[in-house]
Amino acid sequence: MARVEDYLAHQITTRGDAQALSDSVGARWTFRDLDKASDDVAETLKASGVQPNDRVLLLSENCAAAVATIFGTWKAGAVIIPVNARQTEGEVKRILDHATPAAVLMTTGASPDAGKHAEGMGAQEITGAFGALHMAKPIASNPDADLSDVAVLLYTTGTTGDPKGVMLTHANVRFGGMTSANLRGMTPGDVVYGVLPLTHVFGLCSVLTASCYIGAEVRLEARFSAEKLYNALTSGVNFLSAVPQMHALLMQYTKEKGLTQLNSETLRYVSSGAAPLDPAWKRKAEGFYGVAIQNGYGMTETTAGTSATSNPIGSPDVSVGPPLAGIEVKIDDTVEGGSAGTGEVLTRGPHIMKGYYKNPTETAKVVDADGWLRTGDLGKLDENGLLHILGRSKELIIHGGFNVYPPEVEAAINDHPQVIQSAVIGRSKDGDEEVLAFVQIAEGDSLTADDLRAFVKERLTGYKRPKHIIIGTALPAAPTGKILKHKLIATFKDQLD
Repeated sequence: MARVEDYLAHQITTRGDAQALSDSVGARWTFRDLDKASDDVAETLKASGVQPNDRVLLLSENCAAAVATIFGTWKAGAVIIPVNARQTEGEVKRILDHATPAAVLMTTGASPDAGKHAEGMGAQEITGAFGALHMAKPIASNPDADLSDVAVLLYTTGTTGDPKGVMLTHANVRFGGMTSANLRGMTPGDVVYGVLPLTHVFGLCSVLTASCYIGAEVRLEARFSAEKLYNALTSGVNFLSAVPQMHALLMQYTKEKGLTQLNSETLRYVSSGAAPLDPAWKRKAEGFYGVAIQNGYGMTETTAGTSATSNPIGSPDVSVGPPLAGIEVKIDDTVEGGSAGTGEVLTRGPHIMKGYYKNPTETAKVVDADGWLRTGDLGKLDENGLLHILGRSKELIIHGGFNVYPPEVEAAINDHPQVIQSAVIGRSKDGDEEVLAFVQIAEGDSLTADDLRAFVKERLTGYKRPKHIIIGTALPAAPTGKILKHKLIATFKDQLD
């Protein structure tokens, strides 16, 4: 069976002394350095009793030591469980209880939060070519033969209920990395900005694995900062994969510096995932970056990618592109919120997860006997076979009997020049659902809710217009910058009636 670490072995034989990665705490490694560092992690794990098909949990933020741990775990024949160190003790405990890892490693050198977890678990420092990590052994070795082809468990956890561990095989991760690299036209020696967390599928597969497959360098950043992103893009970076919030905050940062364009001499690919593109925003972003803005669609259960665009600059296309090579997509228009040609997006192919770990019941709910995965997203395929995402089916707002798709309302609000970003959700009230909008503007701007109501009136029909518009200078966000919609009402409860 081909494994993800084979990509690293290939780089060692072809260009081992080429730059593989750098990070925000000073590491600069060649592929040979990464190979040695991951060997040391593998030997440390095996010496501590970790066996093939065991699980190894990694509490980290992006850094070289995290990459060494990921590859070292694979070399030891174990399954990596990358978890963002900024998760709470309770969130981590739920994963520990479910996954029963034989070891826990923490990237304490790059993450103060990892240090807190290390202290709470009584972890001990270990050193090697990887630098310094902390290691805890909460559970004895307990190999699971069902994981023999699995590379990674990525947990999708909520505030309540049992966590679900998405099992991605080595074949899944290899496919995701290879497809991403080929789609973008990456070449050996390219430089990729790596701020998307390696603890999430996009960062792990579309950034790290893609770069290792092709032989590109990853500049790892532990936490998003508009200033750091600006400095990176103006000092040699060729590829930027980001979420819309990162683009919005970068453009706001440069605006405050008195700049309207990035003026990078090296940047040649920019993508914006996790949300549909608004035509006006796309034109604005392309004018800012000077390159085409590509869009794509995927989720953890589909190894990041399902479809993506490859458009020239100025293209009016705002879809998430055609299905990637080898992938099928169809629409089920019988679901709630569906209509002729519009419904839940289903997909199958080599990108589909093996299933949810220890949870065949939940797996059967989303993957049928023919291999089709129900995404939970609403979309449509146009006459050219391009996929358009309308939003999460669970986020669909039904107001006055009409369907309201939050991305459409957000796009209308984001057209306002003083809006940095926005988030739209529904709230049940008096037997109906209200449309609520939460809007971020810059410090010192004087935009009011009434200003925005007048602005969107020309862009949205009556039932789509927000009942309440809450304006602030910050919205609750994840480490990626992605807005945490489930925290909006609690965060702004004093401003809602």
